Amino acid sequence: MIKHMTAWQCIGCGRIQAEEGCIGVCKDRKVELVYSSDYAALQKQLDDAQSSIAKLTAQLQQIVNTEPRNGGWERNYRALQDNARRVLTEVSPH
Repeated sequence: MIKHMTAWQCIGCGRIQAEEGCIGVCKDRKVELVYSSDYAALQKQLDDAQSSIAKLTAQLQQIVNTEPRNGGWERNYRALQDNARRVLTEVSPH
């Protein structure tokens, strides 16, 4: 689980300060932070990519595990093509 921290940021220099009061043992150190909105956007992209991978993997499994009966190769091939087109439409970026 991602933990969020609320802090104050200077609009001039960018310094970030937590709302916690200092107890006298503080020492500044360099940290790297990202805005939660940037993180959320990236998380959505990751979720979308994982969903696309799952759909494409299922399509590949169908192709690998399908064995048409004698004389049914063309019909089977066309059905696989139609399904692949549908999946590609679903996972293509808009």
